[in-house]
Amino acid sequence: MSKIHTVNCPACHTEVRWSETSHFRPFCSDRCRLIDFGEWAKEEKVIAGNPFPLSDSNDEGGSL
Repeated sequence: MSKIHTVNCPACHTEVRWSETSHFRPFCSDRCRLIDFGEWAKEEKVIAGNPFPLSDSNDEGGSL
């Protein structure tokens, strides 16, 4: 017998079953998925860390 895994929707905190039938996991719905995407697009959410340094050179062959 397998345990049913659940997570909380990142947008509304509704409990979501983690299974193949949960099409929007970890979100509970497409609406919550789009709300979260919009927050990232408007830069309301960011990943903490140092910004990537910009190169002063104009050459295309630079390495990362």
